[in-house]
Amino acid sequence: MSTAPAPILVIYAGGTLGMVPGERGLVPGRDIESRLRKALAQLPPDRQASLPEFRIHETTRPIDSSAATPADWQQLARDIVEHYSSADYAGFVILHGTDTLAWTASSLAYQLQGIDRPVVVTGAQRPLEAEDSDALANIEAALRFAAQPTLQEVAVCFAGKLMRGVCTRKWDTHQFDGFTSPNYPLLGEMVDGAAILYPSRGLEAQQRGLPRFELPDYAALGDSPVVRVALWPGMPARLLAAWLLDDSVHGALLEVWGSGNIPDDPALIGVLAQATGEGKLIAAISQCPHGPVAISTYAAGQGLVEAGVLSGDAMTPESAMTKLIHLTAQPLPLEEKRRRFVTSLVGER
Repeated sequence: MSTAPAPILVIYAGGTLGMVPGERGLVPGRDIESRLRKALAQLPPDRQASLPEFRIHETTRPIDSSAATPADWQQLARDIVEHYSSADYAGFVILHGTDTLAWTASSLAYQLQGIDRPVVVTGAQRPLEAEDSDALANIEAALRFAAQPTLQEVAVCFAGKLMRGVCTRKWDTHQFDGFTSPNYPLLGEMVDGAAILYPSRGLEAQQRGLPRFELPDYAALGDSPVVRVALWPGMPARLLAAWLLDDSVHGALLEVWGSGNIPDDPALIGVLAQATGEGKLIAAISQCPHGPVAISTYAAGQGLVEAGVLSGDAMTPESAMTKLIHLTAQPLPLEEKRRRFVTSLVGER
């Protein structure tokens, strides 16, 4: 006798998708289950019938995603792990605000390394009940992708596209097609109402074994221990020092020029060398949205190498930043943290 497939767990974290009008503008709304089921009832009967069964978990405090913190990422991962271990769910959908959606997806990917079920993060540019909203289409697509057993990673679903979570960026503040994956191809797309995964692009073909969830060893996260600094022409070393040499800073993401260039300024390079010498995890990515850094290619990048700065390859800022936060939160020796940063853990490099 066949058994019914396990349902999808939908976790509502907040964001524009669930917002309602407030006295000063849109605010995170509640009662998402009745609102979501009412919206899905608008679909044609055949599409309603083919949707996977799902259950709703509403977080204690739905937020505007611009207020999200590393502690919120950590709590979301814990929510997934709590329901994951029981094997009651075939996959997970996270309803999230778009502003920091790519950040959350990246952090979840590192926290849930080795997951063997889909975790699909989605949101909307307009609220669920708004006229011409994109929310319903995004939710339907996310549910369909979350029911695909061969999807075994954290992904972002938006405007009919499925993208690797650690390779995704928000690219437009208003257009429905608001997210992009600049340096990795799509994992899948919605085609004629069906969720189609592209072969050999997902982690199930690259990553095997039991989940390596590292949450038990995770330090409690509050304010970010990592800073992000984009270099600009004429940047004085004293300002970089103010960021990097602060005792509360444990790591830094530098956004440098081109394929990995910085000014030939001994004072600037000296600050970087001092910070890495103090055991801080410092990495560099390009300010260009496409293509990797190769910090040893030009003479102008040799200072980064000499200062012990790690190459971020073609990682997005969101992916590199959350990886640094993830690594600094773990009780690992510095050399192991450095090794893991330059190793592809979840397809981010």
